[in-house]
Amino acid sequence: MPALYVMIPAALLIVAIAIYIFFWAVDSGQYDDLDGPAHSVLFDDQDPKHLAAVDEASSHPQPATKPDEPAPPHA
Repeated sequence: MPALYVMIPAALLIVAIAIYIFFWAVDSGQYDDLDGPAHSVLFDDQDPKHLAAVDEASSHPQPATKPDEPAPPHA
């Protein structure tokens, strides 16, 4: 019985800390975009419709290619 006097407040303290950490994560934006990272794995970086590819292409100049040269195959 005396162990309950220690275990119940300790359990309540752990629950309070877990709730505090959860609300801190929500407030700091950890759960803002749940679909973006899951979908970004499916896209190739060379896909022009993918935003990361557009950002990368705009920051790095692409070398000029000859008009008769075929485009490289995409994986």
